[in-house]
Amino acid sequence: MDGAVKQYLAEIGRRGGAKSRRRLDSETARNMVRIREARRAFSRFHARCFWSYDPGYRITLEDVPWVAEQLMKNGGREGWELGARLCR
Repeated sequence: MDGAVKQYLAEIGRRGGAKSRRRLDSETARNMVRIREARRAFSRFHARCFWSYDPGYRITLEDVPWVAEQLMKNGGREGWELGARLCR
């Protein structure tokens, strides 16, 4: 690879990496993880716990306690454990 091309690609990579980094406070990061886990649980347990809801429903932070409650009521032991983790 030509030295000029290598230098150009290194510069582009350095700029892209600097722009893509974001700083989150710990509460926002925890909430993002809770939402992601609740969405996974909603999809995974849809047939057992959420069958009467649209499979394409988009879970938000306000829905996380509801998802946890439904998992703990109707998801068996595995669902109960997952719901308990979401409640933390």
